[in-house]
Amino acid sequence: MQIEVSRDVFRLAQVFTISRGSRTEAKVLTVRISDGAHQGWGECVPYARYDETLESVEAEIAGLPASFGRAELMALLPAGAARNAVDCALWDLECKRTGKRAWELAGLPTPGPEITAYTLSLDTPEAMQTQAATNAHRPLLKIKLGTPDDMPRLEAVRAGAPNATIIVDANEGWSAEVYADLAPHLVRLGVALVEQPLSAGDDDALIGMDRPVPVCADESCHDRTSLAAMKGKYDVVNIKLDKTGGLTEALALREQALTDGYRVMVGCMLGSSLAMAPATLLAQGVMVTDLDGPLLLAEDRDTPLIFDDAGVHPPVAALWG
Repeated sequence: MQIEVSRDVFRLAQVFTISRGSRTEAKVLTVRISDGAHQGWGECVPYARYDETLESVEAEIAGLPASFGRAELMALLPAGAARNAVDCALWDLECKRTGKRAWELAGLPTPGPEITAYTLSLDTPEAMQTQAATNAHRPLLKIKLGTPDDMPRLEAVRAGAPNATIIVDANEGWSAEVYADLAPHLVRLGVALVEQPLSAGDDDALIGMDRPVPVCADESCHDRTSLAAMKGKYDVVNIKLDKTGGLTEALALREQALTDGYRVMVGCMLGSSLAMAPATLLAQGVMVTDLDGPLLLAEDRDTPLIFDDAGVHPPVAALWG
């Protein structure tokens, strides 16, 4: 089994800003695995928040043995970007070998399109109102917030898109006091979900707090081992392949989270259609789908995912799975 890793850079359609900084491009790693007759591929986005770099993830992958399967991979690498790209490449390789689609191999129903959120970058209230008005035709908007002065931004986005469903992502940027002050306004403005209002290290403050809007764990939830510490804090789990370490663990996390009474959001890092493709299987029937990465790019893979009024569609076989 041969593993090749390459770096790819995709220009963004515009500057993308969250509470931790701004970006003008998406830097990803593409992993190709060949058995000599067939080749599968996957993509990951190393994330500095989790102490990952392009170099560190490449090194993890380079340390893998010459032969292994998806089950063995779970013990060879921890949850994270490196395992994600390799795991998804193994799924794709098995699809190429068998002639079956990934959902068939996973024992899942044939997937269909799912309405996806479209993310508005953190900016001034005036700029965010313009972003919202430009995208007011979209049914679901996600707002990047996470500063002590977010109230004007919330008001501006709602004014710009009065009919859209809105979800909010604070990216760990609020204190417990700021969140408590904002909570009634989230209700007033019709916000349907708030992601990670407090830092993962300080989220015990959510225990016992009034949660009038469902609160979603993002940075606080990586894989199934995260669930025990989330009890009493969160209502929803945001599953991202780069956090779980691939589709294999993501499917197991979704099943366990639903069993434990959580609702599910399926999210993404800022990557190409190849990164989103496996996540479309996870997104079937969940509370929120947030797989808009390719919509934020100025360029994409040769056979990109289809986005239309029905939402994000599952990949064609030429892309993945």
